[in-house]
Amino acid sequence: MTSLVTPAGRLSLPRPISRIRIGVVGFVNTLPLIDGLERLRDVELRCTVPSHLLAMLLDEEVDVALCSSIDYQLSAEPLVVLPVGLLGCDGPTLTVRLYSSVPIDEIDEVCCDTDSHTSVVLMRILFRELYGIDPATIEYDARERVAGKAPPGWPRAMMLIGDKVVTDAPPAPRYPHQLDLGEAWTSWTGLPFVFALWMARRSADPSTIAVAAAILDRQRRHNAQRLDGIVHRAASGRNWPLDLAGGYLRNKLAFQMTPRRREGLELFFDKAAEHGLAARRRALEIAAM
Repeated sequence: MTSLVTPAGRLSLPRPISRIRIGVVGFVNTLPLIDGLERLRDVELRCTVPSHLLAMLLDEEVDVALCSSIDYQLSAEPLVVLPVGLLGCDGPTLTVRLYSSVPIDEIDEVCCDTDSHTSVVLMRILFRELYGIDPATIEYDARERVAGKAPPGWPRAMMLIGDKVVTDAPPAPRYPHQLDLGEAWTSWTGLPFVFALWMARRSADPSTIAVAAAILDRQRRHNAQRLDGIVHRAASGRNWPLDLAGGYLRNKLAFQMTPRRREGLELFFDKAAEHGLAARRRALEIAAM
């Protein structure tokens, strides 16, 4: 691929490309991938929750997006994966969690965080495979509850993702039965889990995809060298304890594709199709860089 870096060290976009529009999530767990992108002149960040990014991508509101991994299978239009970073785990995630007031094998319905696509599918696979249950799922806008706009009271069982698991955790005595979904997946399969990937429409202009990939790869590598600063800003600005934020970003999460992570992703796609949670089983297509 032609170099996109000028002697001054900044990315130079070939014309007629002007600004790369990147759809992102503002959770702490995405900072090693996206921190600093907002300062790049040739990048326009559009931040939302994970469940909205696929629609933004398909509506051509963004050129690439950090989409939930299951969106690759759910998309009405074929997508490609940019091999320049991901959001995954190889064990406990800390921030993808099921809370239940009854034993898990007695759950009959779960209120599911509307921010999530992948975690809901993962939860349903784990329920069926590990517990032999198939509870009803009910949309639950946890952000509305945090803002004080939801009805009072707590659901019997619920699944939450993101920062709210740390900054607005449900009361532990109310939920004695909890499950970290990443930990459950790895204990069951022996493989990592991939929650999100950089994706683009297969029909998108190849030059745009190439430029976006170069920007994202460069930023991820740069951020890996300044993680201490990212941790301190994340903790101070988002109400996370400093030690918890540091351990979370350094030890709980994964940000690069490896053969084992790809194997875990492929197994997740297989299981989603097997359980009828995805209408199709698309082969994983990685964009050529």
